[in-house]
Amino acid sequence: MQPDPLSILISRIDFGLISSVHILFPPLTIGLAIILFGFELAWFRTNDERWYRLCRFFEKLFIVNFGAGVATGVTMEMAFGILYGPFSQAAGPFFGQVLGYETITAFMYEAGFIGLMIFGWGKISRKMHLFATFNVALSSTLSAMWILVANSWMQTPSGVEFKNGMFQVTNWLQALLNPNVFAAFPHMLLAAVELSLCFVVAVCAWFVFKRREVQLFARPLRYTLVALAAVAAVQIYMGDVLGENVLEHKPAALAAMEGQYDTYDENGNVNNAWNVIGWPNKDNTGLAWSIKIPHALSLIETKTWNGAVEGLNSFPEDERPPVILPFYTFRAMAAIGGAILLVALWGCWLSWRGRMTEGLASANRLFLMACTGMVVLPYIAVIAGWWTREIGRQPWIVYGMMRVEDGMSKLSVGLATFWLIGFAIFETAVVLGTIYFLLKVCRNGPDLTSPVAGDGDEHLGELDLPSSAGHADHPEYIRPV
Repeated sequence: MQPDPLSILISRIDFGLISSVHILFPPLTIGLAIILFGFELAWFRTNDERWYRLCRFFEKLFIVNFGAGVATGVTMEMAFGILYGPFSQAAGPFFGQVLGYETITAFMYEAGFIGLMIFGWGKISRKMHLFATFNVALSSTLSAMWILVANSWMQTPSGVEFKNGMFQVTNWLQALLNPNVFAAFPHMLLAAVELSLCFVVAVCAWFVFKRREVQLFARPLRYTLVALAAVAAVQIYMGDVLGENVLEHKPAALAAMEGQYDTYDENGNVNNAWNVIGWPNKDNTGLAWSIKIPHALSLIETKTWNGAVEGLNSFPEDERPPVILPFYTFRAMAAIGGAILLVALWGCWLSWRGRMTEGLASANRLFLMACTGMVVLPYIAVIAGWWTREIGRQPWIVYGMMRVEDGMSKLSVGLATFWLIGFAIFETAVVLGTIYFLLKVCRNGPDLTSPVAGDGDEHLGELDLPSSAGHADHPEYIRPV
């Protein structure tokens, strides 16, 4: 018995909301942990107090975001069981194992070192604290890797057989190293770093714009703009690599992303134009209108002038994904990627001209406003990219093997609505609370007055232990926080 169509729609909206909110937080956790390690490494090597102050300030923002990511992540795992019970049971032999690996090798690993990173200042040595920060960054990246392994398997399932309603793993190596993961994981990791660099750029630009602590924020603003320009450029290339992977393994998804209905024109010739914008006709058999660039789609996807890109009309009607959402979310993601690169290059040009020094940076009012406002763009791009990926897989929950309606729980309309309202209230509260506390930390600004944390042995000196003799007179002694 299939679930009620209205119940399916409500549950899909519910899970779309939950996953869209959750994906706002892990990218910043991953990328900001890497940036924090970079800041702390700079402090460790130079002993410049400004890097320490930046670490402590951005660490507060990291903690707020990390908490929101954990809360929405737990909610998402609940939603799998509630809304997609048959899928969770069927995919358990693979999906459950991978999430277990993520818990052991990433989540528990991260939980141990994040305590040292947050509470270890002045209690452990600077070298050990740097090691803890490195491991938080590494474990966050490992977490993303395992999640992308699981999701990529849903996009390009391999190494399994679907027998008696269960996915039986026949080859673990093939399942883990499925065709999509090699392009999807680097693309997502770069997205996390790019979002985090935009976040740091926006925060630094806001302080410089307000002429608050310019001596602290002007330098990291210059450095992160250079890093952002490099990462944004590489991300555009990785997006192209992922597009070629989708063309090979999920051609229907690529056809929906590009609004490509017919492989050949009425004369039997290949002329795969790239549709800049367009709208499907009422029968969903072609575009009612479009603005297109001849041959561009062939050049982008096949790197040839007349390479064939399979159209949606080549696939059975009940196996075609929707067009409007993936078509425009893909373009939104690509446009935002280009805009971020242009702003970063603008900043690099200003730096090259010597206009981003501590004394002159605040005068670039328009640029600083653009940097601050840009903070919303990578979040939109991440959601748009996720929608492109997930909606493009429709009508499959496991591509070519299990349809969405077969993996959904058989909820009544009333119960599905109950869960939608409940999850929506919770997710809204998390988002608003996170924004409030992030803004509060920024309004309060960095702490520039508390003593700089010293090594753990110096902390012991405050307890008047015998091993601390002589520390108070040491010229490099700094009283820890």
